Amino acid sequence: MNCKIKIESEEINIDEILKKEKKNLLDFSEVKGQELTKRALEIAAAGGHNCLMIGTPGSGKTMLSRRMPTILPNLTFEEALEITKIHSIAGILKEACLVSERPFRSPHHTISEIGLIGGGRIPKPGEISLAHLGILFLDELLEFNKNTLEVLRGPMEDRVVNISRVGINVSYPCNFMMVASMNPCPCGYYGSKIKECTCTQSQRERYKTKLSGPMLDRFDIHIQVYPVNYEEMGNRVYESSREIQKRVNKAKEMQVKRYKEYLIYSNAELTPRLIEKFCKLDKRTEDILNNSFKALNLSARAYYKILKVARTIADLEEKENIEEDHILEAIQYRSLDKDKR
Repeated sequence: MNCKIKIESEEINIDEILKKEKKNLLDFSEVKGQELTKRALEIAAAGGHNCLMIGTPGSGKTMLSRRMPTILPNLTFEEALEITKIHSIAGILKEACLVSERPFRSPHHTISEIGLIGGGRIPKPGEISLAHLGILFLDELLEFNKNTLEVLRGPMEDRVVNISRVGINVSYPCNFMMVASMNPCPCGYYGSKIKECTCTQSQRERYKTKLSGPMLDRFDIHIQVYPVNYEEMGNRVYESSREIQKRVNKAKEMQVKRYKEYLIYSNAELTPRLIEKFCKLDKRTEDILNNSFKALNLSARAYYKILKVARTIADLEEKENIEEDHILEAIQYRSLDKDKR
């Protein structure tokens, strides 16, 4: 869609404004090492997948997350209108103009349920709606109140939140990508080669129970983030956000074209019926997934998550069908499922 508007007889091309290169202060080229994590985040951005990063303090989880907006797909005019309307209703529109960047919302862990999902006497959008078509970043996930996290389960699946008050019922869209980070234990150093963990086994187990199984299943990708080695801190030139975004945009275009008849725009939105249609596997690849499903004791939701992620990996490689390597890589991003065995 090539959208143009006229302001005081001057024609303005909205598409050119939205696609104009932004001068971001943050860039993935600044991140030393972390190639596996960058790869996982690229997949998440390309398919709109929720992702959870687990790592020790100082491993780079927050730094990487804050650079995620720089590799998200370009914003379309229709998406910009949706975001602008929500921000206008919430009263946070900085200028009387179109929002030209995908939102990145990072609420503090002390936020209330109403602040997160929306509400009030006159229901206003919460953080999940303000993050619509962008990213909701929850830093130190397990520091959030467990009940607050649980209210996210429905909206994360439905991509809409319904707020009911006396005499009024309001629905706000919340099609966001959740990016979250957490430590592996209360002290943060379980499994670290740098510092010894001071937690007991019971403390570690109790810590992990703050994240329920159903909530964990909402994350398509689990990423183990490790501290950078000294050798990786040299003068090597790393790939820029712009280069990564080019691949993400190509994968996104494939998805929009593929799903244009189904009113969805990313692999993360695939329903079980559409997964059967667009994520078909050959016999060998099916056997790999079947064996992994049994070995990791995966839930049905986790099974579908793997297929969605594999579909995105295939799109990034511009492949029509999901292949063996795509499934194997997607399974690697279920690290917390391995811990449940």
